[in-house]
Amino acid sequence: MSRRRVTITTTKNAAIRCALYTRKSSEEGLGQEFNSLDAQREAAEAYVASQKAEGWVALPDRYDDGGYSGGNMERPGLKQLMTDIEAGKIDCVVVYKVDRLSRSLMDFARIMETFDRHKVSFVSVTQHFNTTHSMGRLTLNVLLSFAQFEREIIGERIRDKVAASRARGKWTGGTPILGYDVDRSTASPRLVVNAKEAAQVREIFALYLERGTLLAVVGELEKRDWRCKAWKTRKGVERGGYAFDKCRLHSLLTNVIYSGKVTHKDKVYAGEHEAIIDAGLFQKVQAQLKDNRNFGNPANRNRHGALLRKLLYCKACGCAMVHTFCNRGTTRYRYYTCLNAIKKGRRKCPVGSLPAAEMDRAVVEQIACIGKDPAVLTETLKQARSQAESAIERVTAERASLQRTLARCHAALRDLAKADGNVGDRIADLHEQIAGAARRLAEIEAQIAESKRDMVTDADVAAALADFENVWKALRPRGQVQLVNLLVSRVEFDAADSTMEVTFHPAGIKGLAQQPTPEVEPEAVEPKPRRRATRQLAGAAA
Repeated sequence: MSRRRVTITTTKNAAIRCALYTRKSSEEGLGQEFNSLDAQREAAEAYVASQKAEGWVALPDRYDDGGYSGGNMERPGLKQLMTDIEAGKIDCVVVYKVDRLSRSLMDFARIMETFDRHKVSFVSVTQHFNTTHSMGRLTLNVLLSFAQFEREIIGERIRDKVAASRARGKWTGGTPILGYDVDRSTASPRLVVNAKEAAQVREIFALYLERGTLLAVVGELEKRDWRCKAWKTRKGVERGGYAFDKCRLHSLLTNVIYSGKVTHKDKVYAGEHEAIIDAGLFQKVQAQLKDNRNFGNPANRNRHGALLRKLLYCKACGCAMVHTFCNRGTTRYRYYTCLNAIKKGRRKCPVGSLPAAEMDRAVVEQIACIGKDPAVLTETLKQARSQAESAIERVTAERASLQRTLARCHAALRDLAKADGNVGDRIADLHEQIAGAARRLAEIEAQIAESKRDMVTDADVAAALADFENVWKALRPRGQVQLVNLLVSRVEFDAADSTMEVTFHPAGIKGLAQQPTPEVEPEAVEPKPRRRATRQLAGAAA
């Protein structure tokens, strides 16, 4: 195709300042000594040199956009070009092809409007047209239409390929995540489990179920100095390694990749990679996240002082029992109602509803009588020790995994000591892994020692509940809710024999034993209630 020649009306010997614009959609090959942008610029410089007799001069400034799509105008090189045009520094813009400037008909129209307003000419080195005539403008619009059509077709093909790959469970790229490494040894990159990071991911999921809130887990991760995935790009640039915050932690906890699946839009497929988190644990975390999103902090949202909110469960259905109420005239009656009965009808649950005031009082009496009844004390201690032993068992398994990792690293170091060649980078990487594993082992040892110290004894229970009744009376409703949530982790009501089973937090009993007198001074003086509050309390008492 012949080159386009543009007639520009100028005074004799006036220089035509030509800006050379280049663009490439992907970053592939840009690190080469002579890349596509250089080739485009060389062709444009040759064309400007051929017009030297007309006074054309190539400006030394580079307007390059490597790795930017032509489908929009969010490109640094193009923005600088438009700024210099607005400043009157450019008389002509030269590109290798029209689609290098834009692949969007609307964007190109805006660009040409700016060119016309500032009397800037436009030249395509490899395409022949003249925008000063109607036929030339038609030819340009046709070329741009095909460029836009080509871009849209390429986009559709890529989207179809990604959808098909996800349906087969393949990883189609993106930011690496904690717990997995990207194996590029095969034609199709895939995710492989990183044992050290996978142990951290499992611990993070367990921590969230234990602590109950994102902020509490973020604080613990900050103490341990655990961070998001860190990796290097193909160019050797270090990325990631950020400290966890609520958003990053929420993203980790909701990522279905950890359960061995992949998603595409609103569909979930079984992945070809190995799962780190089992499906049951993953669903528990999602349920708790949803519950926290809907209801927030119990201390802030529990307006009616329901002691067993988010603690009481129906044993027959396995569902939570939510707090509700109804009004009869000026009297308010409070209940705990099974979610199964709410969703499917009263006939589907043998419990249905329970009077809230009686249930709250029963649990408080159960707490108060722990230190008085030997049988209750024995069962409470058994539960508390079982929970502490489970926590120790979990971190002990992680310790064993880290010890195996250390053994493999030391063995690899011994092999590298006998090897020839440049192995300095590998040795440094192994030393870094060993140092990290050693730090985590020290943390685990401290955690195991702390868990053993938190083992509840008879003396702890006696100290925690020695003056429970007086402390309870001194607390306002919000403080009572906080105290119950500190001590109790779960309450199950069995409709078959009308019994109630209370499961306690061992750490809560231990904490209350170490600080038996809660801070009740600010709440000890009850302010004069408003009339509305008086009616609510009267209804609750009724």
